[in-house]
Amino acid sequence: MQAFATLYLVILPLVLAAALIEGIWQSRTRAEAYDWKSWACSIADLAGRRLLAFIPYTLAAPWLDWMYEYRLFTQSLDSVWSVALLFVGLEFFYYWFHRASHTVRWFWSSHSVHHSPNQFNFAAAYRLGWIGRFTGTSFFFAPLVLLGFTPQTVLTALFLNLLYQFWIHADWIPRLGWLEYVLNTPSAHRVHHARNPEYLDANFGGVLIVFDRLFGTYVAEREAVKCDFGLVSPVVSSHNPLVLNFGPWIGLAKDLASAKSMREAWMYLFGPPGWRADGAGLTTTEIRRAHAVPAE
Repeated sequence: MQAFATLYLVILPLVLAAALIEGIWQSRTRAEAYDWKSWACSIADLAGRRLLAFIPYTLAAPWLDWMYEYRLFTQSLDSVWSVALLFVGLEFFYYWFHRASHTVRWFWSSHSVHHSPNQFNFAAAYRLGWIGRFTGTSFFFAPLVLLGFTPQTVLTALFLNLLYQFWIHADWIPRLGWLEYVLNTPSAHRVHHARNPEYLDANFGGVLIVFDRLFGTYVAEREAVKCDFGLVSPVVSSHNPLVLNFGPWIGLAKDLASAKSMREAWMYLFGPPGWRADGAGLTTTEIRRAHAVPAE
């Protein structure tokens, strides 16, 4: 883990510098004002996440170490096939983790922090929230441990996957031709962050976009439909990291308290974000129906 910590300390200043340079450039060249309050909010979110890192609970949780003791195989990164398995396997499980983070309210309550900026830029890339590590996300990556990769290896691979995604948080990089068929690109990720009814719940891949194409969640960016970034509700995002991180969980707790049956409680926890017992919610299906957008 020492190597991972060193890598993080080397990469972090570069990421912060890139976001700052982008902000200065855009504030001087664009008619729309760069949202420096949002930039500061992302910095505060990052600082809070680093403080929480001192809590001894990570993706490499003790139960994953226990699972590793009962692994089916032992993988060596000296093997090309093991590296390929790690890469493709991580992409596959990341896809399902990311998809669940948008379609299951329990996971969305923490992931929504990442989608809260109303501008799409490098600073949004490292606004990842504080609570995700406590919601059971390691469940999605546990199969890689059973296949023989150490929890530390999986954690490092996930960090590199997220590092790749830093550069695709840009509204100024154009479509990249044939690469759009294989990789998660800035264009594909703009769609993912857009709240337009046409673009909701799409493009969940990490480095690759192939699983979105395979499972029917790929949506291409369209010139006629400009991406509108941010949360569906509230439309104007707060700049307070405490509100962003804890507000969704407070709302979830209130809904659970109002549940009149076990089914309602289950749906509030694990149903789609926006689900309401009275049917007057804002789920993706309901939003598309209201805007006459065909279901994917």
